Amino acid sequence: MINHEPKILFKYFDEITKVPRPSKKEEKIIAYIENFAKEHNLPFKKDAVGNILISKPATPGYEDRKSIVMQSHMDMVAEKNNDVDFDFDNDAIKTKVVDGWLMAEGTTLGADNGIGVATQLAILASDDIEHGPIECLFTVDEETGLTGAMALESGFFDSKILLNLDSEDEGELFIGCSGGRGTMAEFYYDKTYADPHLLYLEITVKGLRGGHSGGDIHVGLGNAVKILARTLYQLDAEVPFILASIDGGNLHNAIAREAHAIIGIDPNDKEDVAVFVNQFSAEVQNELHAVDPDVKITVSSTQKPEFTIDDETTARLINALIACPHGVLGMSHTIENLVETSNNLASVKMHNKEGEEVIFVETSQRSSTDSLIEMAANMVEATFTNAGAFVYERDGYPGWQPNTDSEILKIAKESYERLFNKEPKILAIHAGLECGLFKEKYPYLDMISFGPTMRDVHSPNERLDLHTVELWWKHLLDVLKHAPKEA
Repeated sequence: MINHEPKILFKYFDEITKVPRPSKKEEKIIAYIENFAKEHNLPFKKDAVGNILISKPATPGYEDRKSIVMQSHMDMVAEKNNDVDFDFDNDAIKTKVVDGWLMAEGTTLGADNGIGVATQLAILASDDIEHGPIECLFTVDEETGLTGAMALESGFFDSKILLNLDSEDEGELFIGCSGGRGTMAEFYYDKTYADPHLLYLEITVKGLRGGHSGGDIHVGLGNAVKILARTLYQLDAEVPFILASIDGGNLHNAIAREAHAIIGIDPNDKEDVAVFVNQFSAEVQNELHAVDPDVKITVSSTQKPEFTIDDETTARLINALIACPHGVLGMSHTIENLVETSNNLASVKMHNKEGEEVIFVETSQRSSTDSLIEMAANMVEATFTNAGAFVYERDGYPGWQPNTDSEILKIAKESYERLFNKEPKILAIHAGLECGLFKEKYPYLDMISFGPTMRDVHSPNERLDLHTVELWWKHLLDVLKHAPKEA
């Protein structure tokens, strides 16, 4: 049990950590929320994809307030360290508190966005919170496709004010977000039986922090796929090798933390490879010492694989991974310190697709300007097309244009100043929120997004600042209490 204030909120968060809920596998958390509504005699409904809406009437004296819908997503990013034995489909998250931060043991915590879900449940279950009519919307599959928000039908909820509970810095009120899309590349290759006379080595990039490909892209964190590509590209100039396999990264919205490749070399070149890798590892450590100090590139002997990749595809793949942009591509000209456009070189994987051997590369583009999303996607497409890959796109999602005249923004800002005697920051975020999709279907919506402080989300280092949860909870309840009156 998480013994921290507000106790009712952490009661529900603790329960949620025991319910498996990776993206696209939300059936257990859906059942949990449905049972919650039944146990508390609250009206609810579920749509075809699994989104749930629970309603609660106003507390006495607040019947004249405008209805507010609070929203968070049920799914969580399923990331773990390679040395951790954990089944996200069945196991409960194991939590711990370290220096005031709530963390998990070797896995993502799921505070993104479980803290929002727990907060909604706590408000719905409480009988001592003052509020007008409220609705609580729980959406599915935000992390890997925004499926719930995309499928949400007009009229599913009635409120004209929406509080998105999926932001990650207490004291910041978000009024806009980036749109995005994904660009994928497939390299089809010929495999041949591995030469038994070669020595096979595994090159591994590890120790990186990883992070959110939107919220953390400006930090300059190391990208394991990019570092591995650099290693192989420069090694090729020193020692000839055959590539047998390559794997790195996992999710389109996470900066790759780990990557590895198996190569075959002449046994006489073993020492040269070891010297090169050690030297290059030191160079990368020097580059990243301020943001990713634990990065390591290692090389070790491994068993002979069954097959290797043809030389032509190897060269085209490595060249493309080197050329593919990663990181910030442009800053906003209108909002100070806001990343406007970026690309994330997310992952490289090998699999069999309909009988053909394929190396699959996934990237994601983000921007607050639609034309610049197109520009970033075109850069990636040109890079991989020129390398002979088959390139295609994943459906994108719209951005959310800021409204500085928002009524709920004014209430939230005044509330924060009154409670804490300081001004909150009013910002837009370089990450995808479901708000852009909601705005498409509910164009009249007045929205803000806010939440407690979290760090390193989408990675096993994900952590939640417990003190800021108390502050955010107090602020949220005050916003509900001071909801605008109906005209």
